[in-house]
Amino acid sequence: MSSILERNQNLKANKKTMQDYAEDALYREVWEEVHAQKTYDFVKRYVRWLIAGALVILIIVAGWQLVRHNRNASARVNAAEYEIAQNIAMGGRADLGAAAFEKLAAKSSGGMSDLATFRSAMLDMDAGNSDGAVSKLEKLAKDGATRDFRDLAVLHLAMMRGDSMTPVEFERFLSPVQTKSSPFYYTGLLVIAKKYLANGDADTARVWLDKIINDKDAPGIISAQAEMMR
Repeated sequence: MSSILERNQNLKANKKTMQDYAEDALYREVWEEVHAQKTYDFVKRYVRWLIAGALVILIIVAGWQLVRHNRNASARVNAAEYEIAQNIAMGGRADLGAAAFEKLAAKSSGGMSDLATFRSAMLDMDAGNSDGAVSKLEKLAKDGATRDFRDLAVLHLAMMRGDSMTPVEFERFLSPVQTKSSPFYYTGLLVIAKKYLANGDADTARVWLDKIINDKDAPGIISAQAEMMR
């Protein structure tokens, strides 16, 4: 058995002759010709679709690049105008600052528009234009592009109108923030508890305060306030 294995190991592969190389070259040439013909036939058959597809891809890529360029340019312009409005407000003219932010809100979109609307409303308050501030906050609470600013507007409106509401009305008004998906969830719980305390209903206030105290995810500063109020 071992002698057979030794003989097999000593066998050498047959060397290719010139004819073998010629046949290999011929096979390769024939295969390349067939492949080229198939490619030509495919392109000839679907050339219109291929051109149309290429044009569609070109248009999509060009359009995306244009949109991206315009978006970046718009963002730079909005940032510059925000800085101008902020400088006006810091210069002591809250009314002019409010007007500048209102203009920015009208021409921008998304979070920038929400931020500008909120800043305009706060400057209206500083300028003594409470009606203008309420109008902007109501619009922001209803139509704001971002959850954060919608809920922030609701919270500010509740604080501004709280004196004219019963605790139940106040609680109902703040219902949009009474979910953990709101960034002002715990703040909402705290101000509702304060409203019940101000109305002399300590028992109901403690129910709301306990929601904060017993929640391990509640921010420390709000938990501390709830503990003190309880």
